[in-house]
Amino acid sequence: MQLNLFLPKSDAHTALRRTLAALGPTWMASPARRLIQGVCLVGFLVLLLYVCWPYGSRDYAAQMQAKELINAEIFLALDPLLSISAALAARAWVWSLSWAAVIILVCLVIPRGFCGYVCPLGTLMDIFDWAIGHRFKFLRLKTEGWWINLRYYILVVTLLAAAFGLLLSGFVAAIPLLTRGMVFILGPLQLGLLRDWYLVPPMNKGHFISIALFALVLLGGLLRQRFWCRYLCPTGAVFSVANFLRLTERKVEITCVECSRCTDFCSFGAIGPGYRTRVLNCTFCQDCGGVCPKHSISFTGRWDKVDLKSKSEDIPKDIPRSRRCFLAGMAGSVAAGIAAPALVGKSKGIPVRPPGSVAESSFLQLCIRCGECFKACPNNVLQPIGLDRGFDAIWTPQVVADWAGCEPTCNNCGQVCPTGAIRALPIDEKRAARMGLAIVDDHTCLPYAGRQDCRMCVDECAAAGYNAIEFIRVGGEFDNDGAPVEGSGYLAPVVQAEKCVGCGLCQMRCHNINVKNKKLLERTAIHVEAGPGKEDRIAKGSYLALQRQRSETQGESRQPQGSDEFDNDYLPDFLK
Repeated sequence: MQLNLFLPKSDAHTALRRTLAALGPTWMASPARRLIQGVCLVGFLVLLLYVCWPYGSRDYAAQMQAKELINAEIFLALDPLLSISAALAARAWVWSLSWAAVIILVCLVIPRGFCGYVCPLGTLMDIFDWAIGHRFKFLRLKTEGWWINLRYYILVVTLLAAAFGLLLSGFVAAIPLLTRGMVFILGPLQLGLLRDWYLVPPMNKGHFISIALFALVLLGGLLRQRFWCRYLCPTGAVFSVANFLRLTERKVEITCVECSRCTDFCSFGAIGPGYRTRVLNCTFCQDCGGVCPKHSISFTGRWDKVDLKSKSEDIPKDIPRSRRCFLAGMAGSVAAGIAAPALVGKSKGIPVRPPGSVAESSFLQLCIRCGECFKACPNNVLQPIGLDRGFDAIWTPQVVADWAGCEPTCNNCGQVCPTGAIRALPIDEKRAARMGLAIVDDHTCLPYAGRQDCRMCVDECAAAGYNAIEFIRVGGEFDNDGAPVEGSGYLAPVVQAEKCVGCGLCQMRCHNINVKNKKLLERTAIHVEAGPGKEDRIAKGSYLALQRQRSETQGESRQPQGSDEFDNDYLPDFLK
């Protein structure tokens, strides 16, 4: 079985080789790999900047469905660490585990092929090295030391933390790190340039931390090519572990003349002393085979009989591997896993989450902080939480209704969520999912204060089709029989709790007009709150059925928020 994808050196390919040489030495060495990398990077950017670009039509759900020929979250679903850690943290099946299994099976034939061919972050690092990194060779590390196995310890810490209920994969896994970085960097630029800069929401500390983390990953290339991939990436560590079951491998034949071209070209550090293969590092990029002057390198079946120069080994013997170092690393990993619950901050109340979000405890265990929902959300209703709610909530989405309200024709956030933290709901189900409850502050609301008959929240709610706020007479006098005295009292907005879904459109309108433009108020007089009895957050079942039941049993007490289930007396028969 031969899997050599590099261009053969023959006269028949002279013109093609000259063209590829003009593009760069790695294009000439392994054109198939560079082509696949380019397609994957362009595909990632198209999905993020085009498919997840919500503007162009007010019918947001239909528009995205028309553009989403491939699932926008496909790269996130292919990162196995995300699915495995989310499933561990939530102790539940995550739909993207199926995709993770597929990519791991593929990588048994093309070991670590995801890292060498598919990962857009890896391609971006190659571009960084080509454009910038190689100009600072004086910064390059001359030797390798204890850090060579650091990615395995990061993997262990990540999985242990997930087992204790703290999801760290969004901080260290390759694809969410890249996606979030692109959302926080390219997202505002795209919105400002294509629409207007005043639509770009302000950044918080969480934005800058994420951007700095992304920058450090790229700047690691100054120390060594693909520094992140070689030593730190826990996603790569998952594939390296899978390499123990590989069906193919790189082999060096006896015709090798030890010219060291392969070693110079390898960006993953997969070639050890004596030109032997470090099979846990090799990504089948095949650059080494493309530059070998004697065609001594082949990529073939693991058990194929060839005249080998020497036997492959997993880790070169010149790297220190003491028992003390291993035990210290494992002890540190276990300690970090046990300490994970201490990193969970004390939340300042429950934030208003996107429609279709599961219960808060499960949400924090499933949300990988990728930022995809921010990009797909029109008008930036969803914005990332900073450090104010604790480490465990950073970069998770919250509804900022002062900035904008949730559009009734949009269900994009659930469609792009790769783990099910936000359920993928049909548009009618999404419109019935309660995110929170609008509360009127009768101390500041203009009609309640007798300052003017403002009814903009009522009109906004009616325009959205919810009709959850009514402008009715309140505070009137009653006669001896308990009947209201005609003409007494005043007209003011009243929220009908059984109809309100907490979209925040009323809050957005009040804030933009009365607070920002007219400056009649210091803060909005109507705001959306989440919490017990104010939201619906179920992992399965119908929101429409819950809404109908709520309408029929107004005022019935609800199960405390944070549970995925409601009382059986409350649930319809088909949900029990």
